[in-house]
Amino acid sequence: MAVSGERIGIDELLERVREGLDRIGPQEAYDAAGAGALLVDIRYAALRERDGLIPGALVVERNELEWRLDPQGSHRAPEATDHDLRVVVICNEGYASSLAAVSLRQLGLHRATDLDGGFQAWRAAGLPVVPAP
Repeated sequence: MAVSGERIGIDELLERVREGLDRIGPQEAYDAAGAGALLVDIRYAALRERDGLIPGALVVERNELEWRLDPQGSHRAPEATDHDLRVVVICNEGYASSLAAVSLRQLGLHRATDLDGGFQAWRAAGLPVVPAP
């Protein structure tokens, strides 16, 4: 992360935060969900409406993510059971999700990671997608 006063660009910041993540691919994310991991879709509504949803994924807008996933938070989602929960954050192409996963790790969700390539990689791998309601 940036040292106080240090100026870096988003590309460098993204590279730095990803060093601490064990990012996973689409099939691994699918298998992780089958083993109890929580897939969290942070894409905004227009993308979900355009491209569809991953069945079983929890939809949480990015600006609400920390409040909904903090197991100790007053606004937590029922799925946010404890800090040991494996969370896989999914954005559209795998950029914002890396930053979001690191933010969740800062809350103590030490198993949080993200889907490399995001929803687009999931769909390209032929994994299940359903139309948005």
